[in-house]
Amino acid sequence: MTRFSRRAVLLAGSGLLVGCSRRPEADEVQLRLATGPAGAVYRRIGGALAEHISEQVPGATVTTVPSGASTDNIRMLRAGEVHLGLTSLDALITSDGSAPGGLSAICRLYDSHLHLVVMAGSAIGEFRDLEGKRVSLGAHDSGTEFTSLRVLKLGPLKADGWNLSQAGSAGALRDGTIDAMFSLTGVPTPAITELAQRHPIRLIPLDAQADGLFTAYPGPYAPAMIHAAAYAGVPATRTVAVPNVLLARDDLPDDLVYAITDTVFRHTGAITSAGRDGAEALPEAWQINVRTGISTASVPLHPGAAAWFRDRKR
Repeated sequence: MTRFSRRAVLLAGSGLLVGCSRRPEADEVQLRLATGPAGAVYRRIGGALAEHISEQVPGATVTTVPSGASTDNIRMLRAGEVHLGLTSLDALITSDGSAPGGLSAICRLYDSHLHLVVMAGSAIGEFRDLEGKRVSLGAHDSGTEFTSLRVLKLGPLKADGWNLSQAGSAGALRDGTIDAMFSLTGVPTPAITELAQRHPIRLIPLDAQADGLFTAYPGPYAPAMIHAAAYAGVPATRTVAVPNVLLARDDLPDDLVYAITDTVFRHTGAITSAGRDGAEALPEAWQINVRTGISTASVPLHPGAAAWFRDRKR
């Protein structure tokens, strides 16, 4: 784990706060941000965050680290392998309603929606039809795996679970290797978008499952809708939404986290728009705003982030 120069961080934070565009002469701060697997929104939005933090926080350079997603990112953060990471809120909150020690939130970013995807000609018409079927539960240690296992347990329902990435799940579904795929992700998500553009698909409603999760695990879940314009040929579908948060290790200096928080909210438009490499825009980032950003449930804000939100109220 990198040890930070307090002087470097103070200079970096001060330079940003006064609107200085020139990088001060200070030690470089090397940060690692855990993202997600191929075909996932975490991979894209994590890359956008890393790019803009590197550009806007003087002296800081952020490198992205691919991962299985939520629970994998939490593990790497706690082990000191990364400094920042993305996670779904339900995977972060422990059974007693608290967050794991040593970690705190920078902010809430956007909400993921649980997708249950089948090919248009599938015999699966509702959730209970998954019994005994081959179903991708998402990558191992992902938020998708965490939430889909909860949904199946509440069923109760037993499926032949496969651990595949977003892109791997879409490919296996297309090829008939699996019968259905879960995906807890932003809307629209690249892997499902690409599949729907080439092959007719359906989304299975999960409104009853949303109610079950909300009752069994109060806090991180809310009923939601995947809108009709999200995927080609797919009507609006009821499901469940889960907030995503940007996490930091508690030992990151307050000044540095203050500067990162400032970048996230002051540059939302740039994060949302297409990057210089021609990547598609990130519609999920439009959900990033100060009003909802502070809403991290029982997960405490990092002191640097809390100071930034306090300053916005003055």
